[in-house]
Amino acid sequence: MGDVGDMVDDFADSGAGAGTGAGAGKEMGTGTQVFWAVATVGALLGGMWLLGDVLDRTPSTTGPAVCSPSDDASPAPRGKVSGAQLCTALNRSDLPKLLGTPTEQAVTASGSESKSSWADGTETVTPEATVKLDTYTVQLSASYEDLPVTDSAEYLGDTAENKTVLGHPAVLYSGQTIAISFRLDGGDTESGPGGVARHLLVAGDAKDSGSSYELVIWRQDALTPDDAALFRAAEKVLPRIPGWKTAD
Repeated sequence: MGDVGDMVDDFADSGAGAGTGAGAGKEMGTGTQVFWAVATVGALLGGMWLLGDVLDRTPSTTGPAVCSPSDDASPAPRGKVSGAQLCTALNRSDLPKLLGTPTEQAVTASGSESKSSWADGTETVTPEATVKLDTYTVQLSASYEDLPVTDSAEYLGDTAENKTVLGHPAVLYSGQTIAISFRLDGGDTESGPGGVARHLLVAGDAKDSGSSYELVIWRQDALTPDDAALFRAAEKVLPRIPGWKTAD
């Protein structure tokens, strides 16, 4: 799991963001942009995902975004999925309808693999995909860390609830977003608490053998996401992931 502070710094330097909105209760002056990113609360399953789009795009001027892989994307190891494959599963034509925003479309869509180094010298590669719409940003990731979903609930905070999705054990929980602001005139970058992200962690198989997929949604306006939208998306997106095991 990467360091959130370092990722925020990298994000600010790049000038990219995952949406716009009011930042952490502070009045933003002229020439200031506010962007949202997700930071998880799980010590073992947490992470941070960032995606941005600073171009002025509207449904009337451009079509839905197609998946774009990262520059350093590599083929997935045998038995695992790549970020590009997750993006293909997530970036459905009906995703806006599933999220309850049928008039919107994908603004950006990408897949990548993030790497995390641990104290013992091991390295973890996490495939992930992000699709951004005007209202929602949705992220999908895969984990092969041999940590059963049912065992992870105790690490995911007081909001964690045991669920079942498509016959697979699952946990629904909340994460805190981060509001990041920077001045276009080169002033200091600022960050603070944002809105709520809703996470749905789903076991890779009905026996909860250790692999898992995580679907996360948050709103650009920092309002609380709709859980029903999260579950609708999960039920359509997860079966499209290569290697998904249908429950008996």
